Amino acid sequence: MSTEFDIEEEILTDENIGSESVRDLMVYNDDFNTFDHVIDTLVKVCKHDIHQAEQCTFLIHYKGKCSVKKGSYEDLKPMREEITSAGIKASIV
Repeated sequence: MSTEFDIEEEILTDENIGSESVRDLMVYNDDFNTFDHVIDTLVKVCKHDIHQAEQCTFLIHYKGKCSVKKGSYEDLKPMREEITSAGIKASIV
């Protein structure tokens, strides 16, 4: 005899606590930059490992955008500036 239990639990994370201060660094797809350029930029700027950068790049390509980093506006601003300096469209949302 099998019994199923519906258990709901609320998990508090840093994102849930004071969520107004947590922002996303969003990178957008374009027709100009190569996969390798975007991957290299994410590794350099966001300190992603190669696999994480590849996954984000595929999401950017197929979904049109991807949140590549979360943090405060102050932490994300220099990253956004460096990414946009590399010719890649990015914003903090």
